[in-house]
Amino acid sequence: MSQYAARLGRRSPSAPSRLRLHRRPRRVAMLSVHTSPLHQPGTGDAGGMNVYIVELAQRLAAINIEVEIFTRATAGGLPPTVPLAPGVLVRHVDAGPYEGLAKEELPAQLCAFTHGVMQAWAGHRPGYYDLVHSHYWLSGHVGWLAAQRWGVPLVHAMHTMAKVKNASLAAGDTPEPAARVIGETQIVAAADRLIANTAEEAAELARHYAAEPAKVAVVHPGVNLDRFRPGDGRAAARARLGLPQDALVPLFAGRIQPLKAPDILLRAVAVLLDERPELRSRIVVPVVGGPSGSGLAKPEGLQKLAARLGIADVVRFCPPVGQERLADWFRAASVLVMPSYSESFGLVAIEAQAAGTPVLAAAVGGLPVAVRDGVTGFLVDGHDPAAYARVLRRFADEPSLATDMGAAAARHAQGFGWDTAAAVTADVYTAATQSHRRRVRSQHG
Repeated sequence: MSQYAARLGRRSPSAPSRLRLHRRPRRVAMLSVHTSPLHQPGTGDAGGMNVYIVELAQRLAAINIEVEIFTRATAGGLPPTVPLAPGVLVRHVDAGPYEGLAKEELPAQLCAFTHGVMQAWAGHRPGYYDLVHSHYWLSGHVGWLAAQRWGVPLVHAMHTMAKVKNASLAAGDTPEPAARVIGETQIVAAADRLIANTAEEAAELARHYAAEPAKVAVVHPGVNLDRFRPGDGRAAARARLGLPQDALVPLFAGRIQPLKAPDILLRAVAVLLDERPELRSRIVVPVVGGPSGSGLAKPEGLQKLAARLGIADVVRFCPPVGQERLADWFRAASVLVMPSYSESFGLVAIEAQAAGTPVLAAAVGGLPVAVRDGVTGFLVDGHDPAAYARVLRRFADEPSLATDMGAAAARHAQGFGWDTAAAVTADVYTAATQSHRRRVRSQHG
C-alpha cells in the first residue's frame, strides 16, 4: 500500500465523522401513535399535542429539516401518505381497528404499529432517517425500538406523565395504569435526549423517573403568532360570534374531561350568580370542545351539571372549531378559564394571550410559565370554585381589566413564537446526535 493510500486509509473513517459531528439531522421520523396531526384539536384525544406536532414540524421543515410523521390510521381508505406542508409528510400506519379503539387499548397495537414503521423504513436506502422524535409514551416505545434498529438517536417528549397526573387527579377520574409508569421509566432510560416544556417538568422527570439532568432540554412550546393575534379586536369578534357586546364572557376551550376541570368554571359561575344575580342578564359562558378521555363515559355530564346548578341559560356549548375560529373565540372572551388539575404547559393559555385575552388558570404544571400572575392573568391555588368566582367578579366590576391585561398578554405571548421553539429543538437534535455517537463509540471500544 502506498504512503498516500495508507494515510487515506487512516483518515477516511474519522474525517467524515468529524465533518458530521455538528451536523443537524436532515430527516426526522416523528412518531404520534395515538393522535393524528390531521385531526381537529378538541375532539377525542386531539389537543395541544396535535398543534405542537404540526407547528413544530412545519417550522423544522422551514430550516431544512424534513419531517415524516407516523400516526395510526383511524379510518379506512386513508391514503398511505399525506403531504402536510413542504418538507412535512404524514404517514398513516394500519394498527388495529380503525374506529372505536380507546387510548387505553392502544398498547396492544404497538407491535403492529412498529411493524408498519419498519415497513416504511425498509423501502428506503440505509440511513434515510437521521433521528427519531417520539411524542407521548406510546410513541416512545415504538421510537425506542426504531432508533435501536436504525442506529440513530432517540429524542422523546413526554407531554404528560403518569406519575404527575396520578398525583393530582380530579375527583372520580381514572388513574393512569402501572404499565404506563413502567413504560415511561424505560423510555427515559433509553432516550438520548428528553424535551421538557418547562423547568418544572424537567425537575419532575428527574424526581419521578430518575432522568439524568444532562439529558433533559427545556423547550417552551410556541404559538402561531400570525393566526393568534388581537386582530380587529373584541367587539368585531363578538359580532361575528353573536355574543353581546357588553357581556362578561368567561371562556373554556379544550377537551371536556375531568383533568381539564370545565366543571370548576360552571360551579364558579353558579357561585358568582348566587352572590350577584343581576349579572345573569350580562354573562355568557361558552364551552368550546368535545368529550375526551374519561369524559367520554359521560358525554352529557357537563350539560347536566349546568342544569343542576341552574345556569343552563347562560352556558353555551359549542363543538370543537378550527384554529381560525378558535382565535375568534379567544378574541371575543373577557377571560380564558383553565382550572386544570394538570398541564404540562397549557398551549391554549399562550394562544389566548396572543389573541389579546387574559387567562384565569390553576397554578399547576406549566401554567405559571405561560401566565404572568397579576399581569397577563391570574393564577389560583387549588380548585375551589369560590376562588375562581372572586376573580370573575373582578372582571365583571372592572371592564377595563380585560382590556389592560389583554394588551399585556399579547406582548407576553410574543416571546413564544414557534420559530424559536424549532431552532432550540434543532439544537437538541444536534446534541442528541453527538451524545449518541459518543455512546456508540464507547460501546465498541
